[in-house]
Amino acid sequence: MPPPDAHPSALEGRTAWVFSDGKAGHEAQCLGVVEALGLSPVIKRVNLTGIYKLAAPWGPLPPGEGMGKAGGPLGPPWPAFAFATGRTTIPYIRALRRRAGVQTYTVVLMDPKTGPNSADLIWVPEHDRRRGPNVITTLTAPHRFSAERIEALRATMPPDIAALPQPRIACLIGGPNGDYRYTPEDEDRLVQALRALADTGAGLMITTSRRTPSDVAARLQDSIAGKPAIFWSGGGANPYPDFLAHADAFVITADSVSMACEAAATGKPIFIFSPTGGSAKFDRFHAALAAYGATRPLPPPGEPLPTWTYKPLHAAETIADEIRKRWQKRAGLLPGLINASRR
Repeated sequence: MPPPDAHPSALEGRTAWVFSDGKAGHEAQCLGVVEALGLSPVIKRVNLTGIYKLAAPWGPLPPGEGMGKAGGPLGPPWPAFAFATGRTTIPYIRALRRRAGVQTYTVVLMDPKTGPNSADLIWVPEHDRRRGPNVITTLTAPHRFSAERIEALRATMPPDIAALPQPRIACLIGGPNGDYRYTPEDEDRLVQALRALADTGAGLMITTSRRTPSDVAARLQDSIAGKPAIFWSGGGANPYPDFLAHADAFVITADSVSMACEAAATGKPIFIFSPTGGSAKFDRFHAALAAYGATRPLPPPGEPLPTWTYKPLHAAETIADEIRKRWQKRAGLLPGLINASRR
């Protein structure tokens, strides 16, 4: 049994370094788990360049980074936990693990593409093929939309959303990536689908992403002109959290795994619009999410949208529970660890 001081509350307030490459999605994954653990995050922004960037994730750190240098930003006192995700962050967490040893429990989110000893624990989504004794999986990816945060957002509805008729449908639009492309026919289908939803009297809440082609965004905005809808493509406060919390249903493009994962935390129906392309990895993800009961294909324009419910998915909490359990086990084997890492 773990010592009494290894109760889950013993983790609260301890420091967690988060190695970040600056990508918002990567940071959100790490911070979602850190917040679920009750840890105090310290963001460590990294920016490998030149040969060191090319050599990541296996390569060394530049000598000037000062990993382990007393008084430096990457020196002791060591944090109780450290997290990393993204290829160029992996050299940092591997170097930290070598320096700090058992004082710091290290976690990598997403496949580091390196050996299992890169961290104490590695998380990958179920549709990823990596497995091992220190590898855990969940159906969806972690994020910062905990059940508590969603409930808090639902307590207050912004006036522009409250003015929309129900059902309120959040349309989360991605764009081309390495696996999906948007042909002219795909773009026409997407525009027609959203226009048809608006014509039924539904209240649309549309947000595009950095990958959404500007001409597609313009066509979508034109398609709902004069309809009860909100269109956001940047500028001003981002309404995405409120879209997520107050939607009765979602339309999400298949290329956006992160938005599907966040929507699945609500328990509301998710309709997937599939552009041309895909991959085995994407196919496994969408098949699993559909089998769970969270998603269905978006019906053709004019067909009614069915309604259903499912148990919300909160991967950050699941991952946090596993980290807590494994850390407690190690603390039980190393009684001095708890006090040594109380920072």
